[in-house]
Amino acid sequence: MGERCCAVLRVLVLQAAWALAGGQVRYSVPEEAKAGTVVGRLAQDLGLEAGEAEARRLRLVAQGRRASVEVSGASGALLVSSRLDREELCGKSAPCALRLEVLLERPLRVFHVQLEVTDINDNAPIFPAARKNLSIAEFTTLPGSRFPLEGASDADIGANAQLSYTLSPSEHFSLDLQKSGERNIEPELVLTKSLDRETIPVHRLVLTATDGGRPSLTGTMELLISVLDANDNAPHFNQSVYKVQLPENATEGTLVTRVNATDPDEGINSEVTYALTNFIPPSGRDVISINPKTGEIHLTATLDYEEVSVFDFRIEVRDQGIPPLSGHCKLELEVLDVNDNAPEVWVTSLSVPVPEDASVGTVVALLSVSDRDSGANGRVRCWVWPAAPFGLEATFAGSYSLVLREALDRERVSEYEVEVRAEDGGAPALGARRGLRVPVSDVNDNAPLFAQAVYTVLARENNAAGAELARLWARDPDEAGNGRVSYSVWEGAAGGVGAAAGSGWRAASSYVSVDAESGRVWALQPLDYEELQVLQFEVRAVDAGEPPLCGNATVQLFVLDENDNAPALLPPAGSAPEAGAVAAEAASSSSSSSFVGPVSGSGTLWAWAAWGAPAGQVVAKIRAVDADSGYNAWLRYELWEPRAKGPFRVGLYSGEVSTARPLDEADGARHTLLIVVRDHGEPARSATATLSVSLLEANEAALAAGSSASSSGSRSAVGVDVGGAAASAATNVWLVVAICAVSSLFLLALVLYGASRWAPRAAVLSGPGPTTLVCASEVGSWSYSQRHSRSLCVADGAAKSDLMVFSPNFPPPPPGAAPKDTQPEPSALLHTVSASSFVSSALSHPPSG
Repeated sequence: MGERCCAVLRVLVLQAAWALAGGQVRYSVPEEAKAGTVVGRLAQDLGLEAGEAEARRLRLVAQGRRASVEVSGASGALLVSSRLDREELCGKSAPCALRLEVLLERPLRVFHVQLEVTDINDNAPIFPAARKNLSIAEFTTLPGSRFPLEGASDADIGANAQLSYTLSPSEHFSLDLQKSGERNIEPELVLTKSLDRETIPVHRLVLTATDGGRPSLTGTMELLISVLDANDNAPHFNQSVYKVQLPENATEGTLVTRVNATDPDEGINSEVTYALTNFIPPSGRDVISINPKTGEIHLTATLDYEEVSVFDFRIEVRDQGIPPLSGHCKLELEVLDVNDNAPEVWVTSLSVPVPEDASVGTVVALLSVSDRDSGANGRVRCWVWPAAPFGLEATFAGSYSLVLREALDRERVSEYEVEVRAEDGGAPALGARRGLRVPVSDVNDNAPLFAQAVYTVLARENNAAGAELARLWARDPDEAGNGRVSYSVWEGAAGGVGAAAGSGWRAASSYVSVDAESGRVWALQPLDYEELQVLQFEVRAVDAGEPPLCGNATVQLFVLDENDNAPALLPPAGSAPEAGAVAAEAASSSSSSSFVGPVSGSGTLWAWAAWGAPAGQVVAKIRAVDADSGYNAWLRYELWEPRAKGPFRVGLYSGEVSTARPLDEADGARHTLLIVVRDHGEPARSATATLSVSLLEANEAALAAGSSASSSGSRSAVGVDVGGAAASAATNVWLVVAICAVSSLFLLALVLYGASRWAPRAAVLSGPGPTTLVCASEVGSWSYSQRHSRSLCVADGAAKSDLMVFSPNFPPPPPGAAPKDTQPEPSALLHTVSASSFVSSALSHPPSG
């Protein structure tokens, strides 16, 4: 009796436990368990006595698919009857629970049993393909370029399906893992070093995927990378990520989106084709297709939210160049459930326009959002599009504030079209949109800006007062008074002869003026190159805002030279005052155009030459200077009279008067030469000089030179001297001295002649001290020339050397303009040598015959 009471009590306890558990028994078994494995003692857990399970026919009720488990009739235990594969039974769903019904007769009762099949690491990662072919252009593909790779898939779940990736060692490539949400890790191949096809044409790498099981399983994919020569521009998408939401009841053929990529190249290199590459999950390969020409993406299969809620695709665009270049973007397709009520959005307050200096956090509008649905379908989320520069902040349930999240700039965007979007929590979600127009008001936050920091202006001299020199313009992107610009001149510096010396510093405003409204630069007075060559000043542009803002630009005004100065003859170096007067009188005969005819007067220059002087002997040198510059100051010398071929000639650019042939008695005792000095300007200007050359015996010439040197130590070395009566008186004195001193002079001449024969033939400057080699070219620049150098020897104790060089910076003459005996560079160089040097030169070159 006591045992029966205990059995009844046990049954009551089991029934109470069964009631508390909801009438359901739960078991767990790992997949791939062997047949016959005991899952659980079902009869005992149901409270049956020994043998009662077989007597009451405890069994499983079939539910349409094989359960892979059975109930042992003898023991009442739940056993594994066939192979259990969790991936086959439940796919990626977790947990994998099988619902079983157990039938017990006499009396008839039905029990529910839940069998959970747990996962084991029985599936290795699998890549979509065993080999992945990539083509990468050399050099044009820069280090840091990324190439998405297709990730592996693992049929397991949980930690057994968590994959990690490794790449075989390579100095050119590395692997970067991108986390796609919280679901997958996408491997990307990163170029770390530029490729060289001529060095390594093909790279072979191995990508290994390892799951998180214990022990872990791996899968590999070979990466075959071909290095190609490519065009220089790869196509690129206008968006890196395309996000699309589609309801799950979208029909096949529905346009998902249209991707667009552009290639800045031309011709075939700009023609692109589209292709889908990566699919996550792999079943997405059959969901969409892309038109390779237009980039339109359409559905090719029905969507199932319960199966896959989000698809991630990689889209590749490739041009038709040789080799082709590619670009990539991501497409995220979100599958939505459907409900029947959309949210509603109202604007309760709008504060516009918004000043562009409004601080971050300024409230622009107040909104109210509601949805007539309830539960998840009535829970509404709101956002603003575009995401910048505005955002939404929730104040309390159903109310939002549209606030400023970023600083505004009216000059960049003067008005925003903002769209507030609301979406409920239904399946699929429904949304509502409300557009807002938000204008931005201007503040004076931009200073005027010139197009150039430095303006270079060229102006010819002698321009008319009031002439327009330049026009400046400064841009102010502000509007109304904030963008209205006025101009003014800041003081600057004038550079030139007149600015540097003489009149002192002059303000730029005395030369130029700027129109306050138009920015035109006017000349206040005619410009003179000889006075002013460079004028640099600043122009300030000020807007009418409050406070006003300003910008500056530097103007460099270069004055261009005009041929407005005629050549001026210079007196011989060290000449007497009367010689200077003669030169000045000769210079007064210059004209503003080409020489018309010779001018005669008392302004005659004198020179002496010895009978029998060889050809090329320098007799005199005409010196002149032009106040202009460049070609306008490049001087040339011409022998105007006599027109016939005479015994003398003039160096075209040196001004040296020399013998054209050896002098003999048939040439006459005196020759008058009319020499014209012209510049190269347009029109050319000129000056004339008259030179009288007296022919004397060698002894007389030497005595004349010595007498001239003793009477006036500053006379010219080439014999350029005063004329008229002074020359005749000097000649008589020289003849008397010559007769009295002929014997001593003859001996002195022999001594000097012998010394010049055996002494080194080097030209020295006059004066005590070591000898120095000095050579002057025909155009006046210091250079060594075997052709034009001369030996100028002077006696010790000579007091002075009048050798002068003027070297203005002139441009070279046009090709072919200079005769063969001239240098290619222009010059107006005028120089003379002392009388003692002339004597030494005459003695060192005795007449032949």
